[in-house]
Amino acid sequence: MGFYIIIGLVSLISWLVSQKLKKKFKYYSTLQLENGLSGREIAEKMLHDNGIYDVKIISTPGQLTDHYNPLTKTVNLSESVYEQRNAASACVAAHEVGHAVQHAQAYQWLQMRSSLVPAVNISSKFSQWLVIGGLILGAVSGNTGIGFTIAIIGLAMMALATLFSFITLPVEYDASNRALAWLKTNNMLTNREQDGAKDALKWAARTYLVAAIGSLAMLLYWGLTIFGSRD
Repeated sequence: MGFYIIIGLVSLISWLVSQKLKKKFKYYSTLQLENGLSGREIAEKMLHDNGIYDVKIISTPGQLTDHYNPLTKTVNLSESVYEQRNAASACVAAHEVGHAVQHAQAYQWLQMRSSLVPAVNISSKFSQWLVIGGLILGAVSGNTGIGFTIAIIGLAMMALATLFSFITLPVEYDASNRALAWLKTNNMLTNREQDGAKDALKWAARTYLVAAIGSLAMLLYWGLTIFGSRD
């Protein structure tokens, strides 16, 4: 029952934040930029202002699919952000370039996050199965030692994924801070547009915060379940 309550609460909060984020970006998409620059042009200017010329800006399908890929050195902007000329596209484009600037400057939190990606990709697929399988094996076979060991391995994988989600927080907040500082310093936005960009990025960051808290809650739940089964 505790498992389903945690899942339900995290899912509800995540959904509420996601809906709020979509509404914010929809609203700020109507706030047209006085400078008339598109998301692509904003991204290109910010890259060049930071002395970065080896990163490509490309358009990617979907909505809110924007991301920076350090392996290919590409700023991937969703079609609407890439083409449109509003406060929402400006802040998203600048945020993703913020990650490119982090990469160029060897920002330690981004380096740490990138180094964990391969391990997290594996652990996220198997961790919960190992935990549940270990608990079931221990209960069915009566050999709690083997089951406990398997469950602990799964729990360690979960801990790695939780660590990854918390390391992601400073990476995302720093990218937003870099974006907002550049936009303001270079007078890219009016005061109203700057406030809109700040508000939109604030809600975007909250999605990562909710994900990190949810990951920690799940880790604690399964940890208590595993060690409780030993009593």
